Amino acid sequence: MFSKKSQLALALVCVLGTGALLTGTQEPQAADAPAAAKAAAPAVEVTVITTKASDVAMESTLSGRTNAYRVAEVRPQVSGILMKRLFEEGAEVKEGQPLYQIDDATYKAALETAKAQLAQAQATLVQARADAKRSAELVKIKAVSEQSNDAAQAAKKTAEAAVLSGKAAVRTAQINLDYTKVRSPISGRISRSEVTEGALMQAYTGLMTTVHQLDPIYVDVTQTSEDLMRIRREIANGTLKTNPDGSARVQLVLSDGTTYEHEGKLTFTDASVSESMGTVNLRAVFPNPDRFLMPGMYVRAKLSEGVRPNSILVDQQCVMRDHLGHAYVYVVTKDNKVEQRMVEALRTIGTAWVIGSGLSEGEKVIFEGMQRVRVGATVAPKELDRSKMTPTRALF
Repeated sequence: MFSKKSQLALALVCVLGTGALLTGTQEPQAADAPAAAKAAAPAVEVTVITTKASDVAMESTLSGRTNAYRVAEVRPQVSGILMKRLFEEGAEVKEGQPLYQIDDATYKAALETAKAQLAQAQATLVQARADAKRSAELVKIKAVSEQSNDAAQAAKKTAEAAVLSGKAAVRTAQINLDYTKVRSPISGRISRSEVTEGALMQAYTGLMTTVHQLDPIYVDVTQTSEDLMRIRREIANGTLKTNPDGSARVQLVLSDGTTYEHEGKLTFTDASVSESMGTVNLRAVFPNPDRFLMPGMYVRAKLSEGVRPNSILVDQQCVMRDHLGHAYVYVVTKDNKVEQRMVEALRTIGTAWVIGSGLSEGEKVIFEGMQRVRVGATVAPKELDRSKMTPTRALF
């Protein structure tokens, strides 16, 4: 039989042995647990977009302002007191329509005087012609001297010149009289009157009013010289396809975001580049039958550059940039591995990037879930349901 102390020592040895045995059996299980959990982890699910090649209409959105097709400043061409305004401010006027009446009393009197002087000159000419004819006949028979005949012929010529001068004076007086009725030089919408009845008008000075021709109307915008050269280069090498006539179509977006109903055409490109801004002035012309557009309005012009064939569009959400600013996307390969692909992002159209190189048709680009994956990881791709996208994003 063991003593009490021996029994206690034996019990302690048994307890320590059991603990060591338990510890030794559990250590391998703890080491293998992460590997087993890692092997059992499911592939990360990501949403992808399968790329498609299509012809993309390339556009540039440029800011600008509207300008009247023609502007005419109305000024008096004769001096006098303004008697009457003959138009309604803000109304449409026709070319040649009377706008103002200047006091014409003195001009009527000047015309009558000129006509009387012309009549007197014409009567003098009749007499001078008769004297010259008679003198020419008498000089043949030596009835008058050569000197007297020369004087008669000279008097006839002087009378003829006086008649011509009188006719010119009548025409001048008639023109001045006509100018007392100030007429519109063009058709268009007239502005407010800058003068009132009773004002003294001085010929060729002082603005009376302004007429704007608004149909059609100009839209003046600016474009960088780099973009203009790029467009010309892409058209030359066939990357961009333009209209058969080479013209460019333009659409207007108004300040409230709505699109103007009429389409315009680009009619003018400046021949020089602004040294301070590096931009080129462009001018488009738009029909404006309802006079909806007015000079000075801020607008954005969508300039159609042409069509880029077989282009790849991807949503802007798919495209990221590295620390150097280079664009890249995550592509899911055929064996469902994640690959980082460097791409050339040319420009945006709506919410999509136009990809110049780096992607081909039929590749799967990750749209959602980029934050949960790494390069080389295995993923479970799911195609994006485009029907659930908002209309503004479903552009590709």
